[in-house]
Amino acid sequence: MALEAARVLVVEDERIINQSVTDRLRAEGFDVRQEYDGPTAVATAAAWTPDVVVLDVMLPGFDGHEVCRRVQAERPVPVLMLTARDDETDVLVGLGVGADDYLTKPFSMRELVARVRVLLRRVERAATLAAASGPTDLSVGPLHIDPARRQVSLDGEPVHLTPTEFDLLACLAAEPGTVLTRERLLADVWDWPDAAGTRTVDSHVRSLRGKLGPEVVRTVHGVGYALEVAT
Repeated sequence: MALEAARVLVVEDERIINQSVTDRLRAEGFDVRQEYDGPTAVATAAAWTPDVVVLDVMLPGFDGHEVCRRVQAERPVPVLMLTARDDETDVLVGLGVGADDYLTKPFSMRELVARVRVLLRRVERAATLAAASGPTDLSVGPLHIDPARRQVSLDGEPVHLTPTEFDLLACLAAEPGTVLTRERLLADVWDWPDAAGTRTVDSHVRSLRGKLGPEVVRTVHGVGYALEVAT
């Protein structure tokens, strides 16, 4: 019996772009559904339960940030945000409401497919780790990380992280105080073979700081990042 194709919900109001993305993903073997506005996208995500959502920021009804917020409130699902501007504020807002990755228009279809596959691999890897016998909880000062439940608390208060933010934090927490290069983080967290996405690492670190505090992740300029939590 053939394996069930991964489900991808494409939400983009520009029909030419929507169809181009859909055609390419279907050619790659994905099961794809298309939506063109915010409210319908949220309804389809709830009814169809996609494995990944490819989501444009600018949408009629309500925007992609609100779609992402509502979808994530129902169930955690990887979201690849499409943005027309490579603006740090836009990116951080997207990451803050639950997006896991972003692409700036115009983008190549090859890169989009690669990003979707990485998100799917990350979810599969997380599920494998959760099913493994006794994953060890991590505590660094007031920060507690539960890998099995993929939950994080700070000073006993739960902190909601996206799947990517959780994986990034867990990677840093596994070696507290050790500076991990952006290239290593890209390989270990994003499963990217090259350093083309270092800005993605930087954006996710900023998002983590916004949720955990500015001093939690230390920057070593020109090298990478280290987890520094006061005890």
